[in-house]
Amino acid sequence: MQMQELTIKRREGTGKQLAKRLRREGAVPAILYGGAKTEPVTVDPRAVLKMISGHEGTTQLLTLKFDGDGGGTRMAIIRAMQFDPVTERLLHVDLQEVSPDKPITVRVAVHPVGEAVGVRDTLGILNLVLHELMVSCLPAAIPERIDADVSNLAIGDVLTIANLTAPAGVRILNDPGQAVATVSPPMAEEVVAPAATAAVTAEPEVLTERKPKEGEEAPAAAAEEGKKPKRPEKAEKEK
Repeated sequence: MQMQELTIKRREGTGKQLAKRLRREGAVPAILYGGAKTEPVTVDPRAVLKMISGHEGTTQLLTLKFDGDGGGTRMAIIRAMQFDPVTERLLHVDLQEVSPDKPITVRVAVHPVGEAVGVRDTLGILNLVLHELMVSCLPAAIPERIDADVSNLAIGDVLTIANLTAPAGVRILNDPGQAVATVSPPMAEEVVAPAATAAVTAEPEVLTERKPKEGEEAPAAAAEEGKKPKRPEKAEKEK
């Protein structure tokens, strides 16, 4: 991994108010640990962001140079960074001093290489399950990335940690059976039912008059008969 130089300044005191003042002045509070003692320092946020832009993975190997006090140089890595969740401004940096002859544990990016058979031939979808690996190596041997050859993956296949080849002097610490990449079947197209062209209006049911059974008087006729005035009976014949 290529080393980059970062200038740092010692700072006196700690606390939220001091940190806010430093940020207003264009600096970011940081901590340098891993050496004889933990040292509070400041860094230029623009220099840090420029270093990590376009860099794969979260580990960056640095040569630290103290500003103005002749403190010499230190070898370190950026161990952690804190950002504001709303403005995404850099708020704090953790720097870990490392020794060139002692192995360290760091995260390294996984980089897929090749076009999977399942993607090329059957329009499958490549899924990168693991984006970073945990590795152990000397600081100078930290790789920029570890390639993962996915070209032989068909639909349903899984590339695991055991299938990866680490560079010389680098030991992968992840479980060998852990999935790195898979190829899933292509997404089925959604079938949309055709919209109805016109609403179907049900015709009203036509009720027909029930035919009376034999010997049964039709209701309508009976009702009509009941409306007719009774004819007066003829007078009895004179005796």
